[in-house]
Amino acid sequence: MKVPRRILFATDFSKASRAAWKEARNLASSPRCELLVAHVLQMPAPLSPDGFPLPRMADDLAAAVRREAEAALGSLLKEARGSRLRATGLLLTGKPEKAIARAAKKHRADIVVVGTRGRTGLPRLLLGSVAARIIAEAPCPVLTVPERPAPRGGR
Repeated sequence: MKVPRRILFATDFSKASRAAWKEARNLASSPRCELLVAHVLQMPAPLSPDGFPLPRMADDLAAAVRREAEAALGSLLKEARGSRLRATGLLLTGKPEKAIARAAKKHRADIVVVGTRGRTGLPRLLLGSVAARIIAEAPCPVLTVPERPAPRGGR
């Protein structure tokens, strides 16, 4: 694989994404490389006790979610720029795997970097894996980085 010039790092700001963030920054250390830091906004739908949507509360909640995401994204961009990396933030909407794939295609990413929680077996089967769905949707290679390092000695 050629050295990537445009790296899209997809984050949900979780602990699982920290190892992937470090890897994305390492990959982006070339002076000709651009790092795109992407987050997909997940908007919960507030419901009344009767199960009906509450529009005003939904607007307030959406604004709060957006502010938190912008602040977290800004923090990552500041960290990247402090390491002298060319970095741009992307706030996306929609299903995470589809939004990441669209952004990778639109920005012509050479690679997507995403963290994984390392679930296996029944938990992964029941909960699914956003990383696996990104791999299936992305128009370019995807590097998945586990939350915790693999044990030494192949165990």
